[in-house]
Amino acid sequence: MVAEVQPEYETEWAAMKAVAQKLGIGTTETLRKWVRQDQIDAGARPGTTTEESAQVKAMKKEIAELKRANEILKAAASFFASMPSLETSTR
Repeated sequence: MVAEVQPEYETEWAAMKAVAQKLGIGTTETLRKWVRQDQIDAGARPGTTTEESAQVKAMKKEIAELKRANEILKAAASFFASMPSLETSTR
């Protein structure tokens, strides 16, 4: 919507301000962030796309789960390593 009305205004900020008012968005800065993210997602501006952000978030969650699983496996290995072996106890 900002891109559509921008030719009617002197600056992009003025267009954003007008659109923000029309849509009832609290601050123009919120709309500016949305416009910038849309530009990044479209490849018109450098930055991290919404899709890339979602992938990073999913990978961080997976890494955290793997770390927890690894700690459980380490604890189990220590527990079993401290137990006397069956060969020793049957002799």
